[in-house]
Amino acid sequence: MKTRMFFYAFLFIANGFLPLVARGAESPYKIRIGFPSLAFSYMPFYVAQEKGIYKKYNIESEYIQMGTTIQPQAVVAGNINYFTSVSTGISAAVAGLPLVMVINFCDISPWVLVTHKDINKPQDLIGKTVALSGVRTSPYYFFQAFLKKSEINEKDVQAINTGGTADSFRALTSNRVVGTVLTPPFDDKAVSMGYKKFAQLGELADIPYVGLVTSQNEIKTNRESVRRTVTAVMDSLAWLRANRADSVKMIVDKFKMNQQEAEGTYATLIRILNKDGRLNPKVARGYLDILRQERPIPADYDPMKHTDFSMLPAAR
Repeated sequence: MKTRMFFYAFLFIANGFLPLVARGAESPYKIRIGFPSLAFSYMPFYVAQEKGIYKKYNIESEYIQMGTTIQPQAVVAGNINYFTSVSTGISAAVAGLPLVMVINFCDISPWVLVTHKDINKPQDLIGKTVALSGVRTSPYYFFQAFLKKSEINEKDVQAINTGGTADSFRALTSNRVVGTVLTPPFDDKAVSMGYKKFAQLGELADIPYVGLVTSQNEIKTNRESVRRTVTAVMDSLAWLRANRADSVKMIVDKFKMNQQEAEGTYATLIRILNKDGRLNPKVARGYLDILRQERPIPADYDPMKHTDFSMLPAAR
């Protein structure tokens, strides 16, 4: 009798223990995310990697630096799993690539036109050269909106494409150009070096900012990996809101800036973050109007069909 009771007890314990072993032995989900350059808007991703949030969801992450313009094809080809520019994702999806936005965590954009101090009016840019991340990127569209508002022909201002915000900053501070379009912390760092914030551009156009874009195939074949990645990034947003001092320290260390600059950058980041990770349909439709200047898009085209927010924690 005792032997039989011991046997049943052993089975009970083993049945409870084996699932734990199986879960512990689960192979990690490996993801690769493409970034054009170091930027404060990617702080949720830096936090997810450096604060162990990915590991909490059994994810191994790798960040790949690549130009914004090649990221959509890289995702579709399976070279990377995600990229972060929602505007690039929508543009490429409208053009026919099978892409899906699964997070959009910014409602507004913090882009700023930063120039040499001797640029005093928009017309001073005529005949000069500015640096932009690339054609059909957010800095490109915001600068186009600025030129239109200033009644300047875009052909009267030369632009070079740098591939990312950090490279645009270097183009400005090495005096290769007289101006560029930046986000924090690069705008504040430039001011500290003697340049000036010439104009705030974020209100000039409806352009989605930063989130997470993947392929339809990734969602179909690796949905659990996508779900965990989405959850981890949303946890990172919560961490940023709850840990001001540690977040500021990360900004100081990562961007080599002083405490005051980092405090300002943190305040800007928290101001532009939304709470639900969804894309505002008004912004998406406004962005389509911008794209219509370059290509035919039906008036009833719904950009929201390229989104899938079902894996956001709130949606579940």
